[in-house]
Amino acid sequence: MPMLSSPVMRPRQTGLALALLLALGAAQAAPVAQVHDAAQAQQQDVLDTMRDLVNIESGSKDPEGVAKIAALVAERLKQQGGKVEIITPTDIFRMDDTPEKIGPMVHAEFAGTGTKKIMLIAHMDTVYLPGMLKDQPYRVEGDKAYGLGIADDKQGVALIINTVAILQKLGVKDYGTLTVLINGDEEISSPGARSTITRLGAEQDAVLSFEGGGAKGDLRLATSGIGSAYLTVQGRTSHAGSRPEGGVNALYELAHQVLQMDDLSQNDAGLKLNWTVAQAGTNRNVIPGQATAQADARALKVSDFDALEAAMRERIQKKLLPESKVDLKFEVRRPPLQATDASRALAAHGKTIYDELGLPMNVLDRATGGGTDAAFAGLKSKGAVIEGFGLSGFGAHSNDAEYVLTNTIVPRLYLATRMIMDVSQGKAAPK
Repeated sequence: MPMLSSPVMRPRQTGLALALLLALGAAQAAPVAQVHDAAQAQQQDVLDTMRDLVNIESGSKDPEGVAKIAALVAERLKQQGGKVEIITPTDIFRMDDTPEKIGPMVHAEFAGTGTKKIMLIAHMDTVYLPGMLKDQPYRVEGDKAYGLGIADDKQGVALIINTVAILQKLGVKDYGTLTVLINGDEEISSPGARSTITRLGAEQDAVLSFEGGGAKGDLRLATSGIGSAYLTVQGRTSHAGSRPEGGVNALYELAHQVLQMDDLSQNDAGLKLNWTVAQAGTNRNVIPGQATAQADARALKVSDFDALEAAMRERIQKKLLPESKVDLKFEVRRPPLQATDASRALAAHGKTIYDELGLPMNVLDRATGGGTDAAFAGLKSKGAVIEGFGLSGFGAHSNDAEYVLTNTIVPRLYLATRMIMDVSQGKAAPK
């Protein structure tokens, strides 16, 4: 990406910014020309940035790869005049699958002349293993750009970098601070980044999260909380043929425990508990002495997780085999994001911006099952938090079909740029 001009406004930029203010002050039935033209001019840079990001393997459990992509992202943001730091997490929330070493995150801050605080977030880690890139390189075919991690979430990183570039080129600096935070461990539930996201999110007037917008480009005001339950049953081994009565069958007890929790889901309320992994025994002819199971849990409110854990702990007291020992561990991996009046008001403004382009936009204020880092940003925030500013695409976490739609690049750049400008100028102040 070419070096951008200094963030200090020059006379021509000042005049352009003044023209933008006048244009944005009028009732709009068409796109703001300067912003739309800038978004179109930036499209190839988005494609080039996505290519560069995809060409760096950055699985969540590959800290060296994440460090490499972090260096690239940091350099791009420095070129745009940001105060940039690469943060190695130290406050790590340890979960069952948290690796010993966590990849870094990139934090950039751009100082403006106004008062509003806005944060843009995305993540640069993926679910893929090292070595997969050589068989599935970045490519563009028609209106689709393919690549490992391109939809989830390297497109989001590319959009943020290029949205900042547009703001710099237009000389727009009437925000107070524009913060960029690019996470390196989102796909493993952000054990290292969550505290930073929550702390910075609490300071903002608006947080825009650049996970993909889905097939229809929806903005999302709510995401599910994600939890995990782990059952461990300790029994006693014995010969399955000659002395089965001498054992305590941990598999039997595990089956009993899982079945008696079958009614804990409340799908109408968004509370879901599904057992997904189980393991027991070592040999066909040995009564299993230990059995384990894992469950995925989803909830729309943090209190629902508390109630679910309490119900599970009560259930495990009811055992099939009195001599068995049953233990439960419950983790809240990611809290839910709940829609607020502030986020509804700002999303409604985003809808009017898309109207200028003649494009439809849905705003979803009920979670559909997935969880994102927007929930950490909203945990203590009084400002608006909106998810889904990324490109439309398909195939996240898929080995051979992950792509984004290139014809959504310009609309998404336009939307993000306008939202930042309008919040900064008080034209879209979250209620």
